[in-house]
Amino acid sequence: MSLDFLKAIILGVVEGLTEFLPVSSTGHLLLLERFFGFTDAQFGKTFVVLIQLGAILAILSIYFMRLWKIALGFFTDPAARRFVIGVLIAFLPAVLVGVAAHGFIKDVLFNAWVVCFTLIVGGAILLWVDSLELKPRYHDATQFPLGTYLIIGLAQCLAMIPGVSRSGTTIVSGMLLGADKRSAAEFSFFLAIPTMAGAFAYDLYKNHSLMTADNITLVVAGFLTSFVVAFFVVKTLLDYVTRHGFALFAWWRVLVGSLGLIGLALGY
Repeated sequence: MSLDFLKAIILGVVEGLTEFLPVSSTGHLLLLERFFGFTDAQFGKTFVVLIQLGAILAILSIYFMRLWKIALGFFTDPAARRFVIGVLIAFLPAVLVGVAAHGFIKDVLFNAWVVCFTLIVGGAILLWVDSLELKPRYHDATQFPLGTYLIIGLAQCLAMIPGVSRSGTTIVSGMLLGADKRSAAEFSFFLAIPTMAGAFAYDLYKNHSLMTADNITLVVAGFLTSFVVAFFVVKTLLDYVTRHGFALFAWWRVLVGSLGLIGLALGY
């Protein structure tokens, strides 16, 4: 069964719902591909990466004025310049690891077994973090120490393993380094912009030969759907996480990972 328009819409919804939640959008998309019987494995993997651009644009639209102000103040405002440098510092490790290990990540780690195990382990880590009595020192994502930005960026590299969750690693590492839940989540959003845009550009460059007219139509459908859904998720996520923590997302990861392992063990 080939990837068709309806599946593109479904995957776009899943991408939008999960990209900024600590549940791993890539992991969920890969499991959907596996259990829905997609056979075009190469384009399926590329499709998963390309539709993330819709979620990026959702972040840009929500934070446009704030980001625009930072951009305008880059040459005149030391605080704005420092934040941009911090984002670049956090982004750099993902660039180096992504370019060096792109083939290994796509060919080996994009695997349903890997996804299921990392979903479960990640769920356990979220429950552990939720149980800690952390005392936040930082309440503004634009004012973390530069060393904190670097460590968050290094932690983000773990999310190249499908199922780990890019937002999960950045939020958890930020909290362990002294950020409160809200600012850690916000920085996760900001760091997603260059990280996901870079992944989009690199994957498109590596797999442009797959972009037939039909495939472009599917990517556009998934992209638009992910944009709309991600917009509403981001609008509600910060308040939810601040009030309720990560338990819901942790148990969801454990549930999906466990069901996936059962399905794989039964030969699906």
